[in-house]
Amino acid sequence: MKIMKSLFLGSAAGLVIISGTQAADLPLKAKAVEYVKICSLYGAGFYYIPGTDTCIKLGGYVRADMGINTNLMFAGNTLGAPAARNRFGNAFTWRSRADLNVDTRTATEYGVVRTYMDTVFTWTSGGYAGDGTGATVYNSAPPGASGNGAVSGGQLGVYYAFIQFAGFTVGRAASQFSTPWGNYLGNNIFDGLVGGGGGIIGVNQFTYTAEFGNGVSGSIGVQDPVQYYQAGILNLGVAPNAAFGTANLGYGANDYGGTTAPDVVGQLRVDQAWGSFQASVAAHNNNPAYYTDQASGGPRDKWGWAGQLALSIKNLPTGPGDTIDFQGVYTDGATRYNIQDLAAAAGVNTIYTGITGIGYGFAPDAVFGPGGQLELVSTWGMRGAFNHNWNPYWATSVFGAYASVRYTGAAKNIMCNVTIPIALGAGVTTCNPDYNIGQIGANLRWTPVKNLTFTTEGVYTMLDQKYAGMAILPANPAVGKPAGVYALKDQDTWTVMFRAQRTW
Repeated sequence: MKIMKSLFLGSAAGLVIISGTQAADLPLKAKAVEYVKICSLYGAGFYYIPGTDTCIKLGGYVRADMGINTNLMFAGNTLGAPAARNRFGNAFTWRSRADLNVDTRTATEYGVVRTYMDTVFTWTSGGYAGDGTGATVYNSAPPGASGNGAVSGGQLGVYYAFIQFAGFTVGRAASQFSTPWGNYLGNNIFDGLVGGGGGIIGVNQFTYTAEFGNGVSGSIGVQDPVQYYQAGILNLGVAPNAAFGTANLGYGANDYGGTTAPDVVGQLRVDQAWGSFQASVAAHNNNPAYYTDQASGGPRDKWGWAGQLALSIKNLPTGPGDTIDFQGVYTDGATRYNIQDLAAAAGVNTIYTGITGIGYGFAPDAVFGPGGQLELVSTWGMRGAFNHNWNPYWATSVFGAYASVRYTGAAKNIMCNVTIPIALGAGVTTCNPDYNIGQIGANLRWTPVKNLTFTTEGVYTMLDQKYAGMAILPANPAVGKPAGVYALKDQDTWTVMFRAQRTW
């Protein structure tokens, strides 16, 4: 027993000595774990990137839409096969979208350096068009999806990607001409409202913004007009094509020259507790190509312009959070600052067609005839909305828009007496390319829990066109229309949309 007891005591002593030796090799204090810290400098949702003094905020949404009587999620059936109102048009269209935005900010001795990126991934069901043989072709990229390349059957988009520093904004950001609500003064789903510049996506720009205090600020800069602010320069001397639904009623063809100058845009804003006021101006250069080729020459370029006033009124007696928003715009040779790119889903035109009739409303920036000079197209328009919150869970909006397009007397003379398209035969009693567009809509929004909203919306659109009489049109297999005589008359269309959106 003494021997066993001595062995146990010796083993215990050895373990104590070994443990002490190993403990001496360990650091006296473990390194602190570097947890993500909240950044309170720029509002809720920001965190410090570990190991840096840069704050970051992630956001986005997932959205599901269904539109009835529309082949475009953002507009009614006003062009192409769907507007022909036959079997080529979808009764409904589905769209799913995921959005991710990243906002980073760093405080420096020169002020805050900010970068912002907003990307979207979208899947939209397409439609069908005729191929001229009695068969149809599926269109996997919906009409009007400009600038979005197909990715795995959907579209990948970059809405914003810009840097802000010391008052400068460089990159793809919201145009300084646009209002803070863009196209959504009624919290609307419908993207295609006329009556003002705006959009869901940014434009490449270089802008400086100055803060004058008391909520007053001013911005001046230049932006790229190519993608979203060129409505078209029509060469009326090009041989016409007047098939049913053809752009421009068969008048000529688009005839842009290269871009020689950016658009110059300025803005003055006043933000107060009662709401806000904004005045915007833009200068837009119209640079045509040639009458036929370089040897024939072409008209000289002309500058157009646009001006816009916008007003938002808060603190209404109807309830907390209610607002009235309104804007009015005038353009001369700068049509896209009124009939913005999503409102003119046909690219350079807005075309309405019917079952046995047809209506035309096309709005380029300018037109020119053989050997002639540019004739600028003028427009004016307005939008308005009333937003009301019934309670924390239910809200509604009523909104409307209007735009008017006018051609000069010289332009009308060319279009009605010189370069007469096939459609304008003996049956046409009135030749006048002027027109008006009116839109009215309403929506109901239900938010059962924070950041989850279900919306139902209806929109009615009417084209008040000024042609009258009958148009003799050749066949157009792409829209399933035979050759025949079609009445030139006003057109209208309606759209109902449903949306579910979770924002985070």
